Amino acid sequence: MLKDIIEVKPLDNYQLYLKFEDHQAGIIDLEKIIEFVGIFQPLKDLDFFKTVKINPDWGTIYWENGADLDPDVLYSIITGQSLNSLERNDLQAI
Repeated sequence: MLKDIIEVKPLDNYQLYLKFEDHQAGIIDLEKIIEFVGIFQPLKDLDFFKTVKINPDWGTIYWENGADLDPDVLYSIITGQSLNSLERNDLQAI
């Protein structure tokens, strides 16, 4: 995993403010990156959507029904960097 999510705030219209451990932060519009089917179907209810939490063990966000999202993908969206370039940068740091 690249960077852990350390803060999440639910916003209007299925948007989330996310902050990562390296202080990168931004807003994700979940309607643009997921379909509200399967495990994500309950998130269509905005009241349930707003119950999002951080799982510090996984470094990502989740909901009580078991739905979660890959923090690397979210970081890529926030920073505008491709996952491949993030992985290369992470490997070079080792």
